[in-house]
Amino acid sequence: VQLVESGGRSVQAGESITLSCQISGYAQATYSMGWFREVPGQGRQGVATYYSALVTASTSIADPVQGRFDVSLDKANNTLYLRMNSLKPEDTGMYFCAARFGIIATLIPGRYTYWGEGTQVTVS
Repeated sequence: VQLVESGGRSVQAGESITLSCQISGYAQATYSMGWFREVPGQGRQGVATYYSALVTASTSIADPVQGRFDVSLDKANNTLYLRMNSLKPEDTGMYFCAARFGIIATLIPGRYTYWGEGTQVTVS
């Protein structure tokens, strides 16, 4: 499984960014996915999860970004998105997408096997 993130940039507080994660080498219904962010000295924290069954999908959003962030999947293009609205300086960090085999999505980074290289988001 390969994951490639893109879309990170520097913005002002209050602006929006959509991050993309191109995924290859996996079967959609057997893997769950997540978005994580890493801040130096604070480790990697879960931001959002996504699992897509054949017909339905389930998502979860971490409490600190609830109501501002949203996650979605373009099945046709195997691209996972993280839409981030009303950005705050504390949202600054390196954002990673990750995948794990199994249908139980989790915000715990240690449960994920496959990771992208990350994309930097800076909010000032």
